Amino acid sequence: MSEQALKQQIQNLKKHNARLARLARDARSKLSAALDGTGLCLWQLDIPSGKLIIYNRRWGSMLGYQPKELNAQFDVWREHLHPDDRQMVLDAFYDHLNGKTPFYEALHRMQHKNGTISWVLDRGRVSEWDEHGNPLRVTGTHIDMTKEKQYEEQLALLANHDPLTGLANRHALVKHFAQLKDQGPLCVAFIDLDDFKSVNDTFGHRSGDELLIQLSKRLGETCPEGSIVGRLGGDEFVLLLPFTLSSLWVNSTAHKCLQAALTPFELDNGQARVGASIGIDEVQPEDDFINALRRADQSMYQIKHTGKNGVAIGSTLISISRTGTDA
Repeated sequence: MSEQALKQQIQNLKKHNARLARLARDARSKLSAALDGTGLCLWQLDIPSGKLIIYNRRWGSMLGYQPKELNAQFDVWREHLHPDDRQMVLDAFYDHLNGKTPFYEALHRMQHKNGTISWVLDRGRVSEWDEHGNPLRVTGTHIDMTKEKQYEEQLALLANHDPLTGLANRHALVKHFAQLKDQGPLCVAFIDLDDFKSVNDTFGHRSGDELLIQLSKRLGETCPEGSIVGRLGGDEFVLLLPFTLSSLWVNSTAHKCLQAALTPFELDNGQARVGASIGIDEVQPEDDFINALRRADQSMYQIKHTGKNGVAIGSTLISISRTGTDA
């Protein structure tokens, strides 16, 4: 081959190599854009050196770090695992390296630079072995699941809490009822506000909602530890009190709750007053939540029929308070 022909062949090879390099860069750019659009990060770990190669996102960006602020190393990743999840994640990783599982997968928390928590779904698989069958490289993906976990928490909150007051809703009250009933004595208190409609008519529904929010806080501060405060809807509240009907805790809690309702409420457009009719009954062995609540409701209606703003414990009218003090 002549020297001229050899030079021409070298030149052709350089052009071909440059073309392949452009294609590789273009492919990597498209892959990076596609993966970044899904929040998916492609990584590879060199096991002997502990070096991490992040293909489409800068290492640490998910945790709030600037480029080069964190080294892409296995030890650095391990240090940023949440302490409560660290052992679980490492066990899953090494189980795969040791051949106990076909792949590595872990949904876990990592510590963000600002002190918050990031959730990550991490997956990987050994992609290269040495001549002795020992794993050399692991290739995998991780995806930021923080928003998804926050959404799950919001759904769980909505499933078990009243959206206006944050108190336990009916669904949650049923679950708490079953748990507390198994643990010992239990009373159910039914609270129905008196004259609440006039607040909505006079001040408006937004102010009515604010009154309910304020009352919810008062009830939560009034009830003893271990009690559950819930809202059925409207102006109806329920207390689960883990005491016998004859307990002084039941009597004092009921009267404190009555006083919480009778104390005026400072709203944006004025001062509002309501009252409360409270009925309490003790849960029997055969009771479910509906039956126990029905008897507490019946006790409450004793107060409604005798002037409102009072407390009835069981079938006995204990007290009526029209001015905020026991009659």
